[in-house]
Amino acid sequence: MPVVLGVVLVLVSWQVAVDGPLLGLDRWTRHTVRDVRHTLHSTLLNHLGKAFSDLGGGSVAVPVLLLGGAVAAWREWRAGFARWWLPVPVAVLTAGLIPLLVVPAKAWFARPGPFGLPLAADQWGWYPSGHTVTATLGFGVAALLLARAAGPRARRGLGAGAALLAAGVGLGLVWSDYHWLLDVVAGWCLGGLVMWALARWPFTGRPGKDPGDRS
Repeated sequence: MPVVLGVVLVLVSWQVAVDGPLLGLDRWTRHTVRDVRHTLHSTLLNHLGKAFSDLGGGSVAVPVLLLGGAVAAWREWRAGFARWWLPVPVAVLTAGLIPLLVVPAKAWFARPGPFGLPLAADQWGWYPSGHTVTATLGFGVAALLLARAAGPRARRGLGAGAALLAAGVGLGLVWSDYHWLLDVVAGWCLGGLVMWALARWPFTGRPGKDPGDRS
């Protein structure tokens, strides 16, 4: 999985940097989505697309991440786990990591958005999609931390919910014409790589109880 995500991210980034032929997929997708949107003329779908897009904003996904870390720490404290406090700094550090990953990349690639307008002086660019990265890491890491003290069934539900939310945000961005498809794909790959790494670090794995805890 990390190899696939890394290869796709490098390939897409290279094509965006050199304005390669793969960007034709972006133009085809945008044209197709606009035709479908015009044909259906569904106010409900348009509202859903915007609503899902907004879930990837920092005002939604980051508070969910921080709340998830706090709730995970509280649940582990109640259960008597060792190092129950770890979810809080992990959530805070992840929230700080998101702009460090996204902003420099946006500024370096300086890719115009789907409408093709030149970037203004205060704009960073559209690649990769910050909303997609924020949703992937915000909901994903919150689920990862909450899963530490959850049962197998709950862990599967948390993982599926986070994945569906991240997918919904990306698709909503494309449907609403806020981002190119490849911007979103890169956001999924970047967020997925960070998630894969975090899932294998000791502080996000299944915690153990204190040696003296016999509950």
